[in-house]
Amino acid sequence: MGLAQLFHSLTPDYLVMRIYNIKLLSHSIALLAMFSVAQASFGEDGFSLEETDSGVTVKYNGELATNYIIDEANKPYLWPLIGPTGSPMTRAYPMKTVEGEQHDHPHHRSIWFGHQDVGGFDTWHEPRTGAEKKYDAAKLKAYKERLGTTYHRRFTTLSANEKRAIIKTENDYVGGTGKKLMADERTIAIRKTKSQVIIDFDIMFIAKYGDIEIGDIKDAGFSVRIPSDMALRVGKGGRIVNSEGVEDGDTWSKRAAWVDYHGPLDGEHVGIAILNHPSSFRHPTPWHVRDYGLFTANPFGFKSLDDSREDSGFTLVDGTRFLMRHRVIFHKGDTQQAKISQAYERYAKQ
Repeated sequence: MGLAQLFHSLTPDYLVMRIYNIKLLSHSIALLAMFSVAQASFGEDGFSLEETDSGVTVKYNGELATNYIIDEANKPYLWPLIGPTGSPMTRAYPMKTVEGEQHDHPHHRSIWFGHQDVGGFDTWHEPRTGAEKKYDAAKLKAYKERLGTTYHRRFTTLSANEKRAIIKTENDYVGGTGKKLMADERTIAIRKTKSQVIIDFDIMFIAKYGDIEIGDIKDAGFSVRIPSDMALRVGKGGRIVNSEGVEDGDTWSKRAAWVDYHGPLDGEHVGIAILNHPSSFRHPTPWHVRDYGLFTANPFGFKSLDDSREDSGFTLVDGTRFLMRHRVIFHKGDTQQAKISQAYERYAKQ
């Protein structure tokens, strides 16, 4: 990456404009500050970040932790996610074909956000989903016309040090016709302990391009596709438990402050807990968590998940916004051993 490109990616637009109009001394000070940030972001101890053509690579002590990928689907996603045991803790398909994995739902890309009805367009599914469903030509054409894209606009912050890596981005939701629907701003913070990898994933949704209708839909939300061996349906010991004490298949559609999905992986017992912060949109969120391995916090799915509820579709009025906040804990052991309930209490106070 060129110096000017790096500087622009790490600095808000208003600051760049001011630097063009102030004295040389201040300009030099800003450049020195930029070099300091770059050194912190690309060091070898603790976390480091490297911007690539496909997004950002996150490393910890020189080893891959995850990638934030922006150019291989109709939405950004994190993959792989290397857990505390050193094994990848999200499904590899469709990014990579691994023997023994489930090869269904190719739009389930590791860790992502999608929504099937934003202004009538679908950023949950993607083109290869239509091919998997083997639609006839007419139905495939209609399906593709409804597909939208969460388009990565820019990185606003790339920062890393011994304790954490931070990625901030701005994105546009664009319909298949090219119409801009809404925007979001994401903050992803990654930390690591001896027994856990912790990701805080905040998304601020903004009605930047006028009023936008957001539907009550089952396939929507912040999601993780768990490794196949951990899935409840596979029968190797996978379990699901939520903050209300509900277990396994009964957790589907229920509202809860957190859900933990744990099971065997490469000879270890590990788990993935998603925590829903009290300040998050429609906390406590309903959960679209499935026995085959989909794990979604879905505050948009009320009637679509439970017919006894009222339709929760709404209009996000021009200029307004709402926030989804989640913490994902990739942990060793089961729910009790990982102390997920206590972890949630700490998170809720932040």
